[in-house]
Amino acid sequence: MRKFQRGFTMIELLIVIAVLGVLAVAVLSAINPIEQINRGRDTGTRSDAEQLLSAIDRNYTSAGFYPWQTVPLAATQPTAWAAVDDTWVDSGGTVTVLSKLSSGGTAEIKQSFVTRITATGYNPMWKYNRGTQGDSTYICFQPQSSSFKTEAITRCGGVAADSSGLPEDLASAAAADVLCNEDTPFSCLP
Repeated sequence: MRKFQRGFTMIELLIVIAVLGVLAVAVLSAINPIEQINRGRDTGTRSDAEQLLSAIDRNYTSAGFYPWQTVPLAATQPTAWAAVDDTWVDSGGTVTVLSKLSSGGTAEIKQSFVTRITATGYNPMWKYNRGTQGDSTYICFQPQSSSFKTEAITRCGGVAADSSGLPEDLASAAAADVLCNEDTPFSCLP
């Protein structure tokens, strides 16, 4: 007499595949991969903004003035709210600030860093310094992830279009109303 080998029936296999499919959908919706990718990009942009601020501070320490200024202790030479790109020139209008930071004796940042942050498709950064003695320099970017957007709105004071939570020198910027837009807020450092 032959022994019958027992295996899975087609119905049992279909049930197992269906259960695995439901579990996969549940796991994907729980981790939200698009949000995770956006959070990773925002973290990278924040890190790049910190590096740029650090380079500006180091340049200020060694030269005695900011890279967009041309003379020491020029307290009234602001840098307007604008994109950090190859059009950001010093007050003399001849040298780009990013090339100043990436060349010369100090070379605070590498040229590959400049190439990356000014490349098409990179989340653009914006800069601002009111130019008054004691003011901070700000590097801002528009976050893509909801957690970074919530953090930006919270820094604004928690209310859309309300800049009461921003530092006084940043809240006075001509672009302060743009910073706290509920749909497209800016995350600013420091």
